[in-house]
Amino acid sequence: MKVLMINGSPHENGCTFTALSEVASALSKNGVEAEIFHIGKKAAQGCVACGGCFKLGKCVFNNDSVNELNARADEFSGLVIGSPVYYSGPNGSLCAFLDRFFFSGGEKWQHKPAACVVSCRRAGTTASFDRLNKYFTINNMPVVSSRYWNEVHGNTPDEVRQDLEGMQVMRTLGENMAWLLKCIEAGKNAGIPCPVHEETVFTNFIR
Repeated sequence: MKVLMINGSPHENGCTFTALSEVASALSKNGVEAEIFHIGKKAAQGCVACGGCFKLGKCVFNNDSVNELNARADEFSGLVIGSPVYYSGPNGSLCAFLDRFFFSGGEKWQHKPAACVVSCRRAGTTASFDRLNKYFTINNMPVVSSRYWNEVHGNTPDEVRQDLEGMQVMRTLGENMAWLLKCIEAGKNAGIPCPVHEETVFTNFIR
């Protein structure tokens, strides 16, 4: 079992990375591999609603790693997304990345457990946490919880490591993710299949 962890901060080894690393450490102690992927500092192309991914099976834009990660989806059993807080929201480049990531390849990640972690100096974490979780709940992905909202506080990695409660929340999240992944694997081995969903119904509220 392996979990993809997307670091949505422009700082590759900053506060968000510190939080993700604590989750990864707990996963490793429970026999689950983790890969932290940094989206980088380049501006991310937003979705332009062209519909090209419906024909191509991938996003029409190839100037970042959206298609690369979706092509590797079979390698991963779960997903964790990390972001700093900017104006009470996730990093804009990360949101642009994730809009295209899920719109063009969301079906590849269905039924895989997911979670997000957010990092800030002081406030705005819960709004950012809510925003990121919406990617999972629209995509049939079980959301993994911890003992509190998945947030850490600090201006530097050292300050984040001093947030003892936040670090504990990260470790608990990793433990819960590992446990759920093992439960799903045991269910598959016992012959319990993933749900078969109805054909999607879209309702237009314009009358």
